[in-house]
Amino acid sequence: MSTFDDPFDSEIGLGEGCPCGQHRSKAEHNAAQLQCVTADSEEKRYEHVVASAVMRAMFPHDVTRRAFLRSVGASTALAAIAQFFPLETATEVFAAPGTLEKTDLKVGFIPITCATPIIMAKPMGFYEKQKLNVDVIKTAGWAVIRDKTINKEYDAAHMLSPMPLAITLGAGSNPIPYTMPAVENINGQAITLALKHKDKRDPKDWKGFKFAVPFDYSMHNYLLRYYLAEHGVDPDRDVQIRAVPPPDMVANLRADNIDGFLAPDPVNQRAVYDNVGFIHILSKEIWDRHPCCAFAASEDFVKNSPNTYAALLKAIVEATAFATKAENRKQIAEAIAPANYLNQPVTVVEQVLTGTYADGLGNIKKVPDRIDFDPFPWQSFAVWIMTQMKRWGQIKGEVDYAAVARQVFLATDTAKFMKEAGLTPPPAVSKRFTIMGKEFDPAKPEAYLDSFAIKRA
Repeated sequence: MSTFDDPFDSEIGLGEGCPCGQHRSKAEHNAAQLQCVTADSEEKRYEHVVASAVMRAMFPHDVTRRAFLRSVGASTALAAIAQFFPLETATEVFAAPGTLEKTDLKVGFIPITCATPIIMAKPMGFYEKQKLNVDVIKTAGWAVIRDKTINKEYDAAHMLSPMPLAITLGAGSNPIPYTMPAVENINGQAITLALKHKDKRDPKDWKGFKFAVPFDYSMHNYLLRYYLAEHGVDPDRDVQIRAVPPPDMVANLRADNIDGFLAPDPVNQRAVYDNVGFIHILSKEIWDRHPCCAFAASEDFVKNSPNTYAALLKAIVEATAFATKAENRKQIAEAIAPANYLNQPVTVVEQVLTGTYADGLGNIKKVPDRIDFDPFPWQSFAVWIMTQMKRWGQIKGEVDYAAVARQVFLATDTAKFMKEAGLTPPPAVSKRFTIMGKEFDPAKPEAYLDSFAIKRA
């Protein structure tokens, strides 16, 4: 007998439930597994569990229970039970999560819109809702983020999606098992060029250019390299690509130290706002709905503080769910624009989050998903990232792509909290996708890697 069979249904016996107890039969259970549906609220689920337990205690025999329900109805039965049993109090007790191992946390972030869920969760109360006191700490650069999390100065951090993979594989640092339980944003990047290059819109004219990206192990680096190579430009031989912290990119563009960058927002929009650059192309035009940044934590933190980790992830997923709604974007912009967070004019942040923006070429564009938010860490994203690490010589030798993807990109954890936040996780953890007209099959990473004419591997 399952705890979750519906004892208020007079038409079924309590021994006829499914393996998880949430369906009338095994057939219904199996059908439900083929699709992910939005779950009821957490509170409603717990209310049902408690009421069900009371009903079972009162009517242990099906015949008596069914007769009672047919005579008074399910709603009357529930009301009668509530009169003499403290259902609300019992629900609160039942729903109480495991004891938090620690409540005071430090989470590092880089001041870019990619970190929106991590940042907004502080001023908008998502951490507090989970009984967490989180200090979100603005950090100078990605190497500092990496080092402070490795040294346990930060409990968790805003990271670039490739970084937990690189740390786990020992690329650029000693190998330490890391996890990425949630994607922070999808899309949200652009190639921006200095105004003097308005007449050089063909990448073939960019040979000799100096470009900036935020970090070597970044989607920005891999997407820029991909875009250049697809236009016949070797990213290592025909141009220069250097790592520059996002807050310093516009100043370097203004000083003529670089010709352009593939950067996270609001850097691109700030270049337009300051009249020093124009947006050449949005990253979504290279690969629509690509991952960008992520919420990451060491495997050690996940294992040693599981309840705290779960509460932190839940807060971030719920913040992400709030950010998915267009009607919330202006409110979010006001919350994250101040100096202690992004330190940007609200109008710059609004242009990014709403997708109505000036491109620096005299146009006002409307691209609602210029940046979007979807926390699900597709393991096929991880596989693609590792093919690019190998393509450009960052990792060498044999790579068990699927195993590393499963270890680092914690899709199961995210799916659970997505459902609780009212989002619908996908029924699988891997998928094919297309980048600049070329399909990526995650089951054939080496064949994909071999197909490129320009590469270092």
